[in-house]
Amino acid sequence: MAIGADTHVYGTRLIHLVRPERTYYVTFCTKDRRILPPPARTIVLASCVYDHQRLCWTDCVVVMPDHVHLIITPYENSSLTEALKRMKGASVHQANHFLRRSGCLWQRDSFDRIVRSDENLAQKQDYIFNNPVRAGLVARWDDYPWMWWSRE
Repeated sequence: MAIGADTHVYGTRLIHLVRPERTYYVTFCTKDRRILPPPARTIVLASCVYDHQRLCWTDCVVVMPDHVHLIITPYENSSLTEALKRMKGASVHQANHFLRRSGCLWQRDSFDRIVRSDENLAQKQDYIFNNPVRAGLVARWDDYPWMWWSRE
């Protein structure tokens, strides 16, 4: 449902600002903040980077025990909505199969923000990279196994 020229509601209670070929900082959480076991985090990470250079440019991703942060730029022929739907849909199917369970894995809403400048992008990248350190999961961000970045 369109609210304004650049504002849309896409199947959620939150309003999202949508602009073509813009870079977004996105967070989505597990339903009821359920903790993902390590093998499920590996599945989620693979799902998040699968469409890198197909539907979008994925700058970086971290899969935390109960949420995901990523920076993504959907390509002209795609959208943030489509990219997130594919990431979350593939990961829920595969993780549920692995965990021998069914049902929702993710909260319905995601939180996204357009990254407005290179300085802001560097701040968001730093936040993502250091999230596992701040959470006490590792001493150094590059020791965290559920992190990915484009390195380009």
